[in-house]
Amino acid sequence: MADALWLLAVLGLLGGFDTVYFHEIRGRLPAHLPGLRPELRLHAGRSFIYVAVFGTLPWIAWRGAWAVVLAVLLLCEIAITLADFVVEDQVRKPMGGLLPGERVTHTIMAIVYGAMLARLIPVILHWRHRPSGLAVDLAPVPPWLRLGLSALAVGTFVSATRDAYAVIGFPRPLARWPWHAPGAGSRTPRPPRSGAAE
Repeated sequence: MADALWLLAVLGLLGGFDTVYFHEIRGRLPAHLPGLRPELRLHAGRSFIYVAVFGTLPWIAWRGAWAVVLAVLLLCEIAITLADFVVEDQVRKPMGGLLPGERVTHTIMAIVYGAMLARLIPVILHWRHRPSGLAVDLAPVPPWLRLGLSALAVGTFVSATRDAYAVIGFPRPLARWPWHAPGAGSRTPRPPRSGAAE
């Protein structure tokens, strides 16, 4: 389990970098609504799965039937990621496609995810044969790693909520903050101002 948590931490750091640098700072994805709504919908769903994974695995064992629930969540994450590979290519075409380095980052994340699953699957199979329940079970890792994974859960929840907020269609200026419209630093030209408030 310890190896799985270390790999999960690496995956979380890569995912945080991908979200902050490629999705927010470089791509300004929320500023490109509604065109990127399909991609942000997938991001939100996947991020909420990671909230559960980051927030529980360092502290809790998913035993019995709960092991099946965890396995289903991990399979859903894979399905969402595969769908995201297709959708992001489609919806990013007006922006010139994925940013340089972004696809490389996604590939590295997929490799780390596979390595993490290879370490986690035996643990899930072991949990499957235990009495059902969510039980406190501290893996033999440093406390700071457990706390770091919990911090990743909090950050991922903020990101998931931001994407979900934008997808649902709540007030656009807030959903796009701080990227109010495509412009300087983004990959699409700023549309002409009509004089009407956005």
